[in-house]
Amino acid sequence: MKKLLGLFLIGLMALSVVASGCISSSEEESTKGAIAIVYDVGGRGDLSFNDMAYLGASKAAKEFNLELVELQSNSEDDYVKNLETLAAQKKYLVIIAVGFMMTDAVKQVADEYPDQKFAIIDGFIPDKDNVMSILFKENEGSALAGALAGLIAANDGKDKVGIVLGMEIPVLYKFEAGYRFGIKWAEDYYKQKEGKDVSIDVLYQYTGSFGDAAKGKAAAQAQLSQGAWVIYQVAGGTGLGVFDAVEEALKAQNKKMGPPFAIGVDSAQDWIKPGVIIASMMKRVDVGVYTAVKDAVEGTFKGGVVELGLKEDGVGLSTVDDVMAMFNSLPEDTQQQKLKDLGFNSKDELKQYLENTRKQVPDWIWDAVKELENKIKNGEIKVPAPMDKESIEKVRAAQTWQEMMELAE
Repeated sequence: MKKLLGLFLIGLMALSVVASGCISSSEEESTKGAIAIVYDVGGRGDLSFNDMAYLGASKAAKEFNLELVELQSNSEDDYVKNLETLAAQKKYLVIIAVGFMMTDAVKQVADEYPDQKFAIIDGFIPDKDNVMSILFKENEGSALAGALAGLIAANDGKDKVGIVLGMEIPVLYKFEAGYRFGIKWAEDYYKQKEGKDVSIDVLYQYTGSFGDAAKGKAAAQAQLSQGAWVIYQVAGGTGLGVFDAVEEALKAQNKKMGPPFAIGVDSAQDWIKPGVIIASMMKRVDVGVYTAVKDAVEGTFKGGVVELGLKEDGVGLSTVDDVMAMFNSLPEDTQQQKLKDLGFNSKDELKQYLENTRKQVPDWIWDAVKELENKIKNGEIKVPAPMDKESIEKVRAAQTWQEMMELAE
């Protein structure tokens, strides 16, 4: 993971930026062609899913000398229009659609333009030669987040953790299932280690939004009031409110570092609120986008499904080095402003603070999470990945991680 992230120490520079619904081309045309990316309604600046997609696209554009065109979707009604606008130009090596919500739109436009290559993040389109579906094993990465949350709670004598999610869509069921799996695994691990039975309840809420921080904050405040000791945010921009809620809870106790803690999602978000966010479940959307562009450039692009899990470094818990790499990818002036806002004089101070935050959690817990990671990687443990309401209900009803694992087949 660390090696992969080193590839992304680049400035956030777009060769061409496009406002919603209208395209603006760079004056200097690329010598090799162009790529395009269509963002979901959450948009750039979410410090999460869409920003990670941009990182992958901008790195590929820079490395392969491509023009990069971006389109923002302000509503679901923009999906088809944006994709058709780009496809009609017949100039893009690949058009990347960011998000499950664009699945139907990509299917429609891919049929209209069979010679145009498309890639979709999180959309399942397995049967079109011109569409690469890039999926992630969020269930595997979320199992590590659940193990971390569960062991922190158990070690501190607490019996509740939380998860705040965005829209209730199939891909988010995978996050929820993995988290629940990791918590059950943590209960079992703790019993083996300490000889004590523990039972940890999972408080969960789907907010219905990926861009409403106020909703995320309200959901997290409700969970904290019920005793949640760690809260995993799986809600994009909405989840930024989770960080605010946990920070306020700590301030009320005159604490700068958790617990209680939050867990970030998609990118290495720990730097957003050091001391509050213990780790992040990284979903390497940047790797997926870069892979699609690279294949298109090199002529190896194939339609079908590409799935990235722990073994492929497609998901995983952030390390401090991961977080600093993400921070370093911001423009220099942005880095300096962020350091000032956070109250640090240098990046070294930020890094030290992140390391001290992690020291609030005993080493044996980090070692346990690593043990689970290795067992998932080698296939010894399988994590369920439900994609419908009936399947997630079965995971919710399961009493042990072994019972959950039977649902993974």
